[in-house]
Amino acid sequence: MSYLQRQKDAFKSSVQATANKVSAGRNLAPPTPSTPARAASPAPSNASTGSKADNQTEKKRKREPENVVHSQPGQTGYGQHLHTQMHYAVQWLKKDDKTRTLKEILGHLSIPITDPRAKQLSATMRDKRQTAITYTPDPNKTRWDTGVYHFNPKLPVRNKAQLVSYLQTRPDAQGVKVSELKDGFLDVDDAIDDLEQEHKILVHRRKLGPYMVWADDPSLHHDVDPEFNTMWLRTELPSVDDLVRKLQDAGQKPASEDPAKRVKVVKNKDKKKRKARAGGKTTNTHMAHLLKDYSHLKP
Repeated sequence: MSYLQRQKDAFKSSVQATANKVSAGRNLAPPTPSTPARAASPAPSNASTGSKADNQTEKKRKREPENVVHSQPGQTGYGQHLHTQMHYAVQWLKKDDKTRTLKEILGHLSIPITDPRAKQLSATMRDKRQTAITYTPDPNKTRWDTGVYHFNPKLPVRNKAQLVSYLQTRPDAQGVKVSELKDGFLDVDDAIDDLEQEHKILVHRRKLGPYMVWADDPSLHHDVDPEFNTMWLRTELPSVDDLVRKLQDAGQKPASEDPAKRVKVVKNKDKKKRKARAGGKTTNTHMAHLLKDYSHLKP
């Protein structure tokens, strides 16, 4: 046996021994019944993604409040605060323009008569310091839930007849703002248009509509013939100078003097020279050399 053959056999035997050791070390114990084999996770699909979205939507639905009663007084829009309920009571009486009892007002506000807020609202409406609602007590009963209530507008005007009467009985000739009339007369704009066409009121308008109104007298209105209007527009009026001279020739004094005789007075724009300061007691003698007058040396 040659030397190379012996080396080859030795190498094979060493490789065989090493392979036996490695295979013996890799033998694992079989899994026990209490430790089940882990299954491979399936690949994601569109169905699994949709189920996740459904689960999130279901969670959001669970967060929403349940058993919400929307017919309670808190959801009617009239509020829980006393001043808010007072405001809605005033607006309802203004629009309704009728005398109402406390029970009717509370029914409009969805407040039970047994609610403590009912007595508070009644005391507020009966308070004399507020001027929006007029309270008329029941002469036969003195309980807090008796009597009637009525809206009290700023001006006693509710219709066209009252508007004309109010303007005619005013002690002064000042106009009345339309905004003040709307406090008790909601449809005053339509009434103003009708009364203006009947020549019973005078109206001053702005971009947003009528602003102020005055009383008018229909008997002072006279229709002018259209032919006369056309003649008047075609007539050429004399100039201001001609009118002044014609009035003077007629022996009448014009309201304004003749513009030709006006003399423009030109004011002297020269500023007055400042007078020299009169001599007085000198108190700053230590600065006499600085205050000495050298104006005579000026060329």
